[in-house]
Amino acid sequence: MVIGPEDDTDCVRRRFARRWSAAVAGTSYVSLRPDELTDYLAGLTDRLVDVLDAASHDPARAHRIGVELVAAHFTGTETLSRSLAVLGEELPALVGDPPPPDLSRRLGSTLGALAAGYAEALCERTVDEQEAIRRALLAARRESEARLATSESRLRAMFTEAAIGIGIGDLDGNIQEVNPALVRMFGYTAEEFTRRNVSAMVHPDDAPSVWPLYEQLVRGLRDHFRIEKRFSRADGEIIWTNLTVSLVRDADGAPAYQVAMLEDVTDRQQLQATLAHLAYHDPLTELPNRTLFSRRLAEAFSDPAGSRRVGLCSLDLDGFKRVNDSLGHDVGDQLLVAVAGRLADCCGPDRLLARMGGDEFVVLTDGSGGSAEVVTLAEEIITAMTAPFRLGGRDLSVTASIGVVEQAVAETTPAELMSAADITLYRAKHDGKGRYAVFDRGRTDLEIARFTLSATLPAAIERGEFVVHYQPLVTLSDGALRGVEALVRWHHPTFGLLQPDRFIELAEETGAIVTLGRWVLAHACAQARAWRDEFGAAAPLLSVNLSPRQLEDPDLVADVTAILLDTGLEPGQLQLELTEQAVMRDEPGPLKALRALDDLGVGIAVDDFGTGYSNLSTLPRLPVRGLKLDGSFVRTLRGGDATNPTDELIVSTVIGLAHGLDLTVTAEGIETADQLERLRALGCDVGQGWLFAKAVPAEEITGMLRAHRSAGEPTAGRTGT
Repeated sequence: MVIGPEDDTDCVRRRFARRWSAAVAGTSYVSLRPDELTDYLAGLTDRLVDVLDAASHDPARAHRIGVELVAAHFTGTETLSRSLAVLGEELPALVGDPPPPDLSRRLGSTLGALAAGYAEALCERTVDEQEAIRRALLAARRESEARLATSESRLRAMFTEAAIGIGIGDLDGNIQEVNPALVRMFGYTAEEFTRRNVSAMVHPDDAPSVWPLYEQLVRGLRDHFRIEKRFSRADGEIIWTNLTVSLVRDADGAPAYQVAMLEDVTDRQQLQATLAHLAYHDPLTELPNRTLFSRRLAEAFSDPAGSRRVGLCSLDLDGFKRVNDSLGHDVGDQLLVAVAGRLADCCGPDRLLARMGGDEFVVLTDGSGGSAEVVTLAEEIITAMTAPFRLGGRDLSVTASIGVVEQAVAETTPAELMSAADITLYRAKHDGKGRYAVFDRGRTDLEIARFTLSATLPAAIERGEFVVHYQPLVTLSDGALRGVEALVRWHHPTFGLLQPDRFIELAEETGAIVTLGRWVLAHACAQARAWRDEFGAAAPLLSVNLSPRQLEDPDLVADVTAILLDTGLEPGQLQLELTEQAVMRDEPGPLKALRALDDLGVGIAVDDFGTGYSNLSTLPRLPVRGLKLDGSFVRTLRGGDATNPTDELIVSTVIGLAHGLDLTVTAEGIETADQLERLRALGCDVGQGWLFAKAVPAEEITGMLRAHRSAGEPTAGRTGT
């Protein structure tokens, strides 16, 4: 007979159920034959596997299974611990392939829920037994002499057969009688119990909380009390119990003796301790996790008015992603464990070392003696990380970048301290990695502003916070307004009107430059069409900057075409400026886009020419119509003897080369009349700079055009010509 996958799974689960059955055998009284017990546990196994393997993890279903175990009389002192051991070791192997990625976390929460359900149900059962015993004791006192023998017999049966431990003692705490369950629980014989006093068995750490209640009970001020506490077993081990002590009075109502009822909850305490450890520690490295670190950091700031100081080293591994990508996550995990061990050696027991997630660690020095102490720690960590890690027969080298912050708690907050550490860490990585950087408030404030701009930039485009200003491009031969360059500005609600140098690089880094560039182009083309409608042939040529990232965008040509169609602007009225490095790249994608734009009729100009390392032999093969000399060349033209002959020769050579290739030349950054005259003499075609006008809103360009039209003069800005 061929066994299919489902049959094979059933066999595996039944074998597991038999192991579970064998593990709990003899720990509880269950009225089931061995085969019936296996069937019952196999059914529970199927349900537990379903909990682990479900698309949406719901540990409450395991809680119900714990309740059902108690209902089925699985109530022995070792039943739960043996069940959890078997389930924890072998249950993951029964989950389907592939298992859920968070199987470890699911297993912990599932076993925790099962144990919680078991404990709650057992506690309810214990309370019921305790109440029944208490009622029997009270009934025994009230019954008449004729029925006393019967009542005592019933009480004796309950005393002997109860699953919880019961002990009877006098008012001085001398133990007089115990039931079998208490004997099994503590490991003393009944005779040994009767030679002991309760005070000798109470755990010393619990005594202060117990004795006030106990004194009130024996004096008759209360009838019972309930508390969770520890005792010492005969073998020296500690046992946790739910303890209920009741006072029995004589016929006159005076205290006569006491009855203690104890439920063994050691397994539950251990499970709670384990779950608490998992909640506050990283399962891979066993280091404190983010939650515990945040709690300890908050405690360090509990007295902000004092002189207490804290130090923080925020650490990130350099190049860790390459280890995961090339060698696999298993090796990456081994590396993290090894790094954690090395960091622990550096930090010692007086500092809190925590893993915040991924390859991020943090070291808290609570009560630091100054920044020098924390810097020394950072240096020790950097040095410790230089030695390779020997893992799986190979040596792996990894460095760390560290952000160091040390401040008085009165000067900051936990959130500000963490933010400062993160930004300082970023600076350390930016400065070259494998090093530490120390918090600098002035520099950090600038970086915070930079990060704020970076984070809010995409939404600012949607909110319409950007505006376009226009700077005139003037024909040097007659001073006429040949065109305008569209320059974007950010009207930030907090920082005011920002120039491009504050946000263009951020837009490039985040990729928002494509969306922003598209918006600028559309807005500027619409304005250029409005000027064309009003001024006709006198309307200025529109020049718009194009970033390298926009040039790589596969939708660039389609976007430009659509914007021209939407605005009605003629392609010949638009010029796109690209940096020298972007245009000169020998890559098929960008070059194809440039040629498509040229075929469309759009002009292409090289911006900031002379600042890169161009291969001039490629220039004739590019669809370029103009060059813009970088302002650094213009600044050297001071006029007369002040002009450096070499600089002037370079400018003259570039202009001659461009004209030889039938390209127009625009000089940017013209600020003086001397610069203007020298550029005219050298044959430069177009100029741009503060000598003519700064970048201004569109309304000012419109006013300039109208004024010169009325005067019948060539349209230009404020020139000295």
